[in-house]
Amino acid sequence: MDFEFSEEEKLWRKTVREFSEKNITPKIREIERNRSIPDSLLKKMGELGLLAPTVSKEYGGVDLSWIMSCIAAEELGRGDISLSIPVLYLVEAAWGFILNRYGTPQVKKEYLTRATKGEAFCGIAVTEPTGGSDIVGALQTKAERRNGEWILNGEKMFISGVAESEKLGGVHLTLARTDPSAGHKGFSMFAIPIKDTDGISTTLLEDMGREGISTGGFKMEDVHIPEEYLVGELNKGFYYAMEGFSAARTLIGATCIGAAENALEIGMDYIKTRKSFGRTIGSFEGIQFPLAEHYTNIESIKLIVYKAAWMMDKLYQENKFSHHNIALYAAMSKLKAPQYAFNAMNEVANWLGAIGYTKEYPIEMGIRGVRSYSIGAEGTLNIMRIIIARELLGREYLPYGVR
Repeated sequence: MDFEFSEEEKLWRKTVREFSEKNITPKIREIERNRSIPDSLLKKMGELGLLAPTVSKEYGGVDLSWIMSCIAAEELGRGDISLSIPVLYLVEAAWGFILNRYGTPQVKKEYLTRATKGEAFCGIAVTEPTGGSDIVGALQTKAERRNGEWILNGEKMFISGVAESEKLGGVHLTLARTDPSAGHKGFSMFAIPIKDTDGISTTLLEDMGREGISTGGFKMEDVHIPEEYLVGELNKGFYYAMEGFSAARTLIGATCIGAAENALEIGMDYIKTRKSFGRTIGSFEGIQFPLAEHYTNIESIKLIVYKAAWMMDKLYQENKFSHHNIALYAAMSKLKAPQYAFNAMNEVANWLGAIGYTKEYPIEMGIRGVRSYSIGAEGTLNIMRIIIARELLGREYLPYGVR
């Protein structure tokens, strides 16, 4: 057992941190105001290998390991505490991986080679207006094969990257029913290009945080796509989605860790210099004890996040562990990292006092951004608890849903 990162991993962390400090952190207010990540920054990220990095080299990626992917996610979370850029990063890292693993060569060549350069977007579209947690019960989008193509009808909502996909092009991996009588075994996944596709209309929503990346939805009315836009096997889409969610949840854990670490460092710098009642406020136990708790929480969840990443590397490189093993640790990561990060940021705002409620410090951006991960974004907290209990007790103990 070795808790030390390799020299290559340490160098990667140093590289991403320096890149973030130079190119990202100075721009996070501008990105939030403009509600957009500059094309020039996306290009630089692509050149460094920070866009869909888990994609194979054949399609423009760098075939990054999951540990290295989490290191990048953590450092991007540290660099952009609002979590706009980390969201874009983790969505493309997780779902670009799924498309790379199961998509057809034609679709991968068309979209992944561009996504890795910042010239297209690769996202996920599962949630619908009727719900997201209850996939089997709520999902109503249907796909029907006719005359050598697929025709889709339905609506997706609360989807990341709708505006980016409209602007740049790209695909959203979209879950649809292809056998309505088969429950979760009747879902298939499709690569749906939003831009310039007949029958698609979009909606944009205004989020309270992580405003540099869009959230919205798209409606499909008799949308025709070629047969090769089916991702993987027919009626296997539910399993591909669950595989992608485990990857995304692990990366979410890493981004929350990075943002929380940044917040605590900001707070510690402040409490070591701010004086009240004749001494620095960092001297008071009322400040020190919460700091100790929050730092311990972040360090503990970091171990779980990196164990999940390590297990994923073992699965995909050595065929060790199972998707169920990984689902357990990914769910634990997603359950605790957003809560710990939010609580740490909230505590730092308390230390800062009145100025913590202003935009002079970025803590308020972090609080707004990280809240999305405890509300939903790749699964609610209670869904994470259900997954954890399922893996501990067995599927027969599920209170409802897929057994």
